[in-house]
Amino acid sequence: MAPLENNSAMAPLENNSSNEVPGPRKSRLNKYAFAAALLASTTSVLLGYDIGVMSGAIIYIKEYIHISTIEVEILVGSLNVCSLIGSLLAGKTSDWIGRRYTIVLAAATFFIGAILMGLAPSFAFLMAGRVIAGIGVGYSLMIGPVYTTELSPATSRGFLSSLPELFITIGILIGYLSNYFLASLPDHINWRIMLGLAGFPAIAIGFGVVLMPESPRWLVMKGRYDEANKILGKTSDTEEEAELRLEEMKRAASNLGCENSSHFSGKGVWKELLLRPSRPLRRILVAAIAINFFMQASGNDAVVYYSPEVFKAAGIHNKKKLFGITVIMGLSKTFFVLVSALFLDRFGRRPLLMIGTIGMVVSLVGLGLGSKFLGENDIKPTWAIVLSIIAVCADLSFFSIGLGPITWVYSSEIFPMKYRAQGSSIAVSVNRVVSGVVSMTFLTIAHKITFAGVFFILAGTMTVATIFFFIFLPETKGKTLEEIEALFEDKVSS
Repeated sequence: MAPLENNSAMAPLENNSSNEVPGPRKSRLNKYAFAAALLASTTSVLLGYDIGVMSGAIIYIKEYIHISTIEVEILVGSLNVCSLIGSLLAGKTSDWIGRRYTIVLAAATFFIGAILMGLAPSFAFLMAGRVIAGIGVGYSLMIGPVYTTELSPATSRGFLSSLPELFITIGILIGYLSNYFLASLPDHINWRIMLGLAGFPAIAIGFGVVLMPESPRWLVMKGRYDEANKILGKTSDTEEEAELRLEEMKRAASNLGCENSSHFSGKGVWKELLLRPSRPLRRILVAAIAINFFMQASGNDAVVYYSPEVFKAAGIHNKKKLFGITVIMGLSKTFFVLVSALFLDRFGRRPLLMIGTIGMVVSLVGLGLGSKFLGENDIKPTWAIVLSIIAVCADLSFFSIGLGPITWVYSSEIFPMKYRAQGSSIAVSVNRVVSGVVSMTFLTIAHKITFAGVFFILAGTMTVATIFFFIFLPETKGKTLEEIEALFEDKVSS
C-alpha cells in the first residue's frame, strides 16, 4: 500500500491534519466530545444487558413457559434477526432527521420491547417484545458509532468510537449480575424482572440525548455551517483547529455533491453503494461488511448467550455457580475492552485486531479440546472444567481486545461522509443477520456435532478472519475521516 503522502490529491488535507492537532495536544482528550460520545454510546448498554440477562433468564423461561430447544433458539436469536430491520432503517432515518434524534428513537423503541417482555404471559407475547426490542437494538448499534465517529477529533476517535463496545460489555456484566442476584426470587417473577429492568436505562438515555449536540458533519451536509462551527469549536482544542476541520468537511461534502443542501436526506445513496460504486467505495464496503461478518461469525454472542449450557455440559449444574462464573466472564470482558479502548489511538487498529483474532483462535482450540475431553468421559475431571472456564474467558477477552471494539470503530470511520450512515447500516445489517443465524443454530449444531465440534469450526473461522484482516485492512489511526478514503484509493492503484 502506497503511503498517504504520495497521493497528491490529498496533500492539502494531510497538511491540514498536521496543523489540526499540533505537538503536545495529541494526547489530550476533549471533554465536550467525550461527554457527548459517552451519552451516545450508552444506547449500547441495551444490547449488552439483553445478551447478558437472557443467558440466565432463558433457563427460567424454559421451565416456566415450557418451550423446546428450538423455541429457545428462536427466542434468543430473534432479537438479533429483528435488529436487522432497525439497522437498515437507521441509515436513512439518521440522514433524514439527524443522528441525535435517531438515538432517541432507538431508546424509545427498545423501552417498549423491554416492557412487553417483562409482562409477557406467553411465548407469543415474549416474541412480540423481542421483535420490537430488536428493532431498537438495530437502531442503536448503527447510530452510536456513526455519531461518535463524526463528532470526534482524529487523535481520540479510536477511543471514543470504541465506547459503544465498552457499554455493550458493561451491559452484559450488569445482565450477569441481575441473573446472580435475582435468581433467588420465585421462578415466575425473577425472569420478568430480569427482562423488564432494561426499560429503565432506555428512559435515562432518551432524556440524556437532549443534552447532546448534533453531528457537525450531518449539519455540514445540510448546509448549516454556523451550527457545525459552534460544535466544532467545543470539540477542538483551538479556533484554528475548528476552522480547519470545518473546511475539510465542506470540501469533502462538495466533492461528494451533498454540500449546502438543506434537503439532503441520503436519497440515492444505497443505489450508489450497491449498484455503481467506485473502486475505492467498493473496497470500503467489502471491508466494512467483512469485519462485521467475522465479528459475529466468531460466535461471541452465542457463547455469551449459551455459556450456562456450555458449563452445564462441562458438569456444572448449580444455577448459582453457573451465574457466578458468568459474572467472572463479564468482569474479564469489561476489563479487556477498556484496555483496548485506551490503547486504540496509540497502537492502532490493525495490531490490536490481529492480537485479538489470533488469541481467539488459540482460546477456541483450547475450549474445543476441553469440551471434547469432557464430552467423551462420564467422570468430569477438575482440570478439564477449569480449562474450559479459562478458555471461555480468554476467548471473550481476546474478542474484547480486537473484534469487539474495532468493528464499530473501523466500519463507521472508513465510509466517506455522504455514504457513512447508510453504508454503516448495510454493514451492521450483515452483523445482525450473522449474529441471529449463529444464535438460532448454535445449540442445534452443538447437539449434532458436540460443543467441541462447534468450537473447532469457530477457531477455523477466526483463522480465515486473521488472514483477511492482515491482507485487506489498512491502518486508519490518526487520519481524519476526510483522509481515510485515500487509503483505499492507494491500495487499488498500487
